[in-house]
Amino acid sequence: LLFTLILLSPLTLAQEKPLVVTSISPIAEILKEAFGETVQVEYLIPPGVDPHQYQLTPEQIEELQRADVIVTISHLPSEEKIEELEQEGILKGKVLGIKDYQKHGFRYLPERWYNNKYNPHGIWLDPYNALAIAETVRDVLVEFYPSYSLLDSQFSEFKAKLDGIILAYQKLGLKGKKAVIELPSQQYALEWMGIVAVDSIKPEEEVPAKSVDDLLEIAKSVDVIIYSEDSPEQLKNAALELSKRAGVSAVEVSIMWSGRNYTEVLTQNSANIVSAFRTYPLQQVSQQTNLNTAYILLALIVGITLGTALGVIIKK
Repeated sequence: LLFTLILLSPLTLAQEKPLVVTSISPIAEILKEAFGETVQVEYLIPPGVDPHQYQLTPEQIEELQRADVIVTISHLPSEEKIEELEQEGILKGKVLGIKDYQKHGFRYLPERWYNNKYNPHGIWLDPYNALAIAETVRDVLVEFYPSYSLLDSQFSEFKAKLDGIILAYQKLGLKGKKAVIELPSQQYALEWMGIVAVDSIKPEEEVPAKSVDDLLEIAKSVDVIIYSEDSPEQLKNAALELSKRAGVSAVEVSIMWSGRNYTEVLTQNSANIVSAFRTYPLQQVSQQTNLNTAYILLALIVGITLGTALGVIIKK
């Protein structure tokens, strides 16, 4: 196997990297970490822009025509345009969506606070979904570039990290804990750990936000309140006011980001959430405490990753 890799490496390096285009930056960060330098990954919607309002530029449509793989979340207006371009037959690349990821275990969560409809927001925050998306892209790469089946050590490492994170948090016994979230997207940052989102300050994109008074009694019965660092100030302030009046810890998580590894953000979000289940109020927990929690969990993840890698080597 090693001899074959040596023979293939110059050929692979000489080939142009496959171009993978995603709609949003968090999906791009998943794929960058999963495949490293073996692919070129670009995203369409700039950070800080409302993805529900963004329209593709002519230059981005040209980029889509050059793409080998196009990764969508089957939800945004820009992705509806991608579907139209695909139907017109002007895209050469493979367009992927939710139905493709479901073959690898992708799962929607129900919006319990809004008619139990499927929640299309923030799906990437669930590590099971992130892995399903990456595995689907890997299948396409292997189909069209067979050498990728021999050069996917980066993907194996990414998968081992995610498996380690999932295992670490499953051992914390958070199943059955409850939360009020600020936005539906935050549900996916919680429920893979066993924490149930029972209500949302803003139920859906087209629905007005609920008042603090309306949510107060429910908030008193939960274990944590979640808000996002990049949320509108009005919603963020509502979450903090609800936390204060209900006497329940409020925790900040990242939903949209760029330039940071997916596993780094996943671990930090999860460490922040876990900090709410200590015996003292969250406002007394320093940033250093949160980082220490993250480092401990990362150490466990690294150990699992190395153990997995060594196990593969010994087996071979």
